[in-house]
Amino acid sequence: MDIQALVEKNRSYRRFFEDEPIPSELLKKLVELARITPSAANKQPLKYLLSNTAEMNAMIFSTLGWAASLPDWPGPVEGERPPAYIVILGDTRIAKSWSVDPGIVMQTMLLGAVDKGLGGCIFGSVKRGKLTGLLKLPEQFEILYVLALGRPREEVKLEGVGEDGDTRYYRDENHVHHVPKRGINDLIIEA
Repeated sequence: MDIQALVEKNRSYRRFFEDEPIPSELLKKLVELARITPSAANKQPLKYLLSNTAEMNAMIFSTLGWAASLPDWPGPVEGERPPAYIVILGDTRIAKSWSVDPGIVMQTMLLGAVDKGLGGCIFGSVKRGKLTGLLKLPEQFEILYVLALGRPREEVKLEGVGEDGDTRYYRDENHVHHVPKRGINDLIIEA
């Protein structure tokens, strides 16, 4: 798959085939991609907690906010929840701030997931205190983000932003997830 197709297929998926497990080895391969990405000042302060068991997945699921633009949707039902997660942690013994590192590693891991026929979603809406306690994390780790992973159980379509300029995603009556994107001419500024 070329890079354009890979990026177009890398959407925020929120419903998955929960009964299709993701092996630990595949999760480790995604972390290997993150390991070799650029890091600010090459500090490499990020660590990763891998989850692909029902018990740990349930703990993580309970701390996530699923879709800000779909306020009436509490998240996927049982059977459609992610079969795996990667919790991205900042190791405060190495650094106190994370620069662009989380964005680089999350996009890289998601592109790796798409390449393997999977998809995912980045969560910044996390009850971090609760999740830290549930996972019994040592105090040097700060939860930054959570990646949900699995084989997508939904269709996501990109479309242009309407005349009203609204960029909020939405679901239609067939549960197709629509994501408005600004046009290329709206993004490039000429000097």
